[in-house]
Amino acid sequence: MGTDRMRKVCIVGASGKLGQYMVRHALDSGYEVVGVCRERSIGKLAAFADRITIVPGPTNDREVIRRAVAGCDGVLTVLVPWGVQQYSSGTAQAVLDQAEPNARLVFSCGWHISRDSEDRYSWRFTVTVRIVTWLARLVRAVEVDDQVEACRRIFASDRRWTVVRGSDLDEGESQGLPVWSRHVGDPILASNLTRRVDFALFMVAALTDDTLIQEAPAIVGRRSPSALAQADEAR
Repeated sequence: MGTDRMRKVCIVGASGKLGQYMVRHALDSGYEVVGVCRERSIGKLAAFADRITIVPGPTNDREVIRRAVAGCDGVLTVLVPWGVQQYSSGTAQAVLDQAEPNARLVFSCGWHISRDSEDRYSWRFTVTVRIVTWLARLVRAVEVDDQVEACRRIFASDRRWTVVRGSDLDEGESQGLPVWSRHVGDPILASNLTRRVDFALFMVAALTDDTLIQEAPAIVGRRSPSALAQADEAR
């Protein structure tokens, strides 16, 4: 789907930090924007209130998603592992089921999501994920495993999806569109750092990049040392 056919996009999880950046990028791209967020978070979108349509409610509520994605050419979804109620998988399934037939569906998650056996993780990364998963389950705060299940469902779908796997994030001015690789562990990703504003930029750009359909790109900042080193080597 080219830019000329992308008119209206829905951002599921619009009130979070990543979501707000995506709202801004989508508006800058000239899209009509519908944002979904929990009712108590509507105030976080005050800066955009007169420029977007807000649909309040849980993002794993199928009726909320049905109303929000109606007529949208693209859907950007932040897969957050909140709570212990299958929030991520419920959100992903609702988007997969309710979005328009030819809509571009772009989902965000972390590097811990693996599409195949070719991702290579350091022992430190693997141990950290295990500890976080255990602690989160202990306090019943988040469900990392449910984010894995959400992506399993997306990968099994025949929809026009992209799953963007983000590195560690920091704040700061944009460094431009991040670079990506199919597999965690590739040298270009070694720096493991991306500006959050640029993660959002990649999400929005993916809407009109057909080469990313049914891909799970792992991204890193364009100006990160590992990305610059690979660019120098290519030259």
